[in-house]
Amino acid sequence: MPVIHTPVEDLFFIRDIVLPRQQATVAEAGEQIIGFIAVSDEWVEQLYLDPTWTGQGIGSRLLIDATAALPVAKLHCFQSNTGARRFYERHGFRAEAFGDGTTNEEGLPDILYVRRL
Repeated sequence: MPVIHTPVEDLFFIRDIVLPRQQATVAEAGEQIIGFIAVSDEWVEQLYLDPTWTGQGIGSRLLIDATAALPVAKLHCFQSNTGARRFYERHGFRAEAFGDGTTNEEGLPDILYVRRL
């Protein structure tokens, strides 16, 4: 993925946009934050897990817990992120629309995923 924001801009986004406006859950190992999920209404807005912690069920727990009560959950994923695509599809999300990148900051082709209970 292209780097389009500075670390200061990323911190501002998380601190001043995500946390006050979205339901966020953080995964910790000791005193270290290793991942988080942010949900707003039916949208999974952010899901991040430190790559060194993947494959241990942490991302699954974050996703399952954050969306368990949602009859419909939606998210966007980049088409080129095959690992994330497999992850979401394993959790019941289905591709409903493919975008050409004109609607996201990165300019990368994306997918609208939807999970209906």
